[in-house]
Amino acid sequence: MLHTGALVLALALSPSSYRRGYRAGLARHVYQGTAPLLPWFTVLVAVASLVVIRIVVVTASSYGLSQYALEMVVRVLVLELIPLTAALFVAVRCTLPGGVELAALRGQGAFEAQRQSGLDPLVTEVVPRVVAGLFAVVTLAAVSCVVSLVLAYLVVHGFTLAAFEAYTRKVGQVFNPAVSLIFALKTGAFSAAVSLIPAVSSLYDPPPHKAQALPELQGLVRMFLLILLIEVASLLGNYY
Repeated sequence: MLHTGALVLALALSPSSYRRGYRAGLARHVYQGTAPLLPWFTVLVAVASLVVIRIVVVTASSYGLSQYALEMVVRVLVLELIPLTAALFVAVRCTLPGGVELAALRGQGAFEAQRQSGLDPLVTEVVPRVVAGLFAVVTLAAVSCVVSLVLAYLVVHGFTLAAFEAYTRKVGQVFNPAVSLIFALKTGAFSAAVSLIPAVSSLYDPPPHKAQALPELQGLVRMFLLILLIEVASLLGNYY
């Protein structure tokens, strides 16, 4: 499975996978994987961010730690919660159902039929779903991080530009080069995990002693374990 995942990722990065005959299907999967999720996820993140920001600001003020409230909001929301939430949201709504579709197509003999007609099912069916998952996680995380940063500014400073310079300086202090690199690597790793594991798991039958276990359930367990390891690694990189 590791070998197949690396092969699918290499195909997703290969220009040959974006030839004219493949572009329409690829664009369709990318659009269907991102456009329906983006408005709802942005609204949910905005509401949750307002609640978390207000709780942190009020709690910090009650203990005389107002100067640390904004930094805590940025670290908790932008660095940790939003990328993780975006990955799980895309997994539940996009990549896990896509893995079920791939397993159904494979069971119906569609993969073998494509091979006989000279097509590679990895390029025609698997890569578009993987690229759609990668794009969806990155897009949802980027848009939601911007929305959370804007809301944090409005909650703390209100509708004024007088504090914008100080706010950007404080956010920049949080996003130093090391933290920014870890944040980018973590978001990319999350997107790869939730995109590749359900797709690759659908390409293999379970071992005989696990024949009763559903392939999508096995992929879900693998995905959550990998996400947990990525999150632990990022926490160690940021705070130790």
